[in-house]
Amino acid sequence: MAADERDLEVQGVTVDEAINNGLAQLGVGRSDVIVEVVDEGSSGFLGLGGREAVVRLKVLGQPKFEEPVAEPVTEQSVSESELAEDVGRPTVEREEGKRAAEADYALGVVTTLLDKMGVEASIAVSETEPDDLTGEIRSVIDVRGQDMGVLIGPRGETLNALQYVARLMTGHKLHQRTTFIVDVEGYRERREQSLASLAKRMADKAVRGGRPMTLEPMPPNERRIIHLTLRPDDRVYTESTGEGRRRKVRIFPN
Repeated sequence: MAADERDLEVQGVTVDEAINNGLAQLGVGRSDVIVEVVDEGSSGFLGLGGREAVVRLKVLGQPKFEEPVAEPVTEQSVSESELAEDVGRPTVEREEGKRAAEADYALGVVTTLLDKMGVEASIAVSETEPDDLTGEIRSVIDVRGQDMGVLIGPRGETLNALQYVARLMTGHKLHQRTTFIVDVEGYRERREQSLASLAKRMADKAVRGGRPMTLEPMPPNERRIIHLTLRPDDRVYTESTGEGRRRKVRIFPN
């Protein structure tokens, strides 16, 4: 599977038929995609006014692993290897430089915002591990202090708003898309662990009960955690359904 993600929107008489149509077109299995139900369709009244179901399939990339090939070390092969490293190095350096500039400016933006809010806190910058799918590394602006709950808000809504504003201001200044993360007292890591645990519990319930389980509405980044957590579990599959802020994940037994 390619490392990048591909989206495909397909139709069918039922949701299941639409999904199967899309899987056939992409040539992948159910566990290789995230399914979002755009429209569940309708049979209409007495066969009139019906409409087909519509789903969107997002293919999840998988890292490629290649067996190393032993080659004799010659003067020519060493030169080619060094050349390849030299070609790749500027790209890596540019990405690191871009990320450093983004983090530096974002640090100032978050500091200013907290000062305007009257919040006293210490702020540090770190980096995430490379993403399992994309290999992307992100800067993390970590805020710590006393009584930080006011910056997190219910289900992280205040924190998400703070991150959105900080990214907007930083992106406007640097004229680029920004991807840094704003965290408070390690909330996002704890939330991810909690969602992964929830996903596994609900999957067990779906299997035991033989019926789908529906989770609460979540933002896209949290729905992704549910999808990826259950992707290796061949007992179940997941779909996103609903619109806007009401989008949620449903877990189906196989």
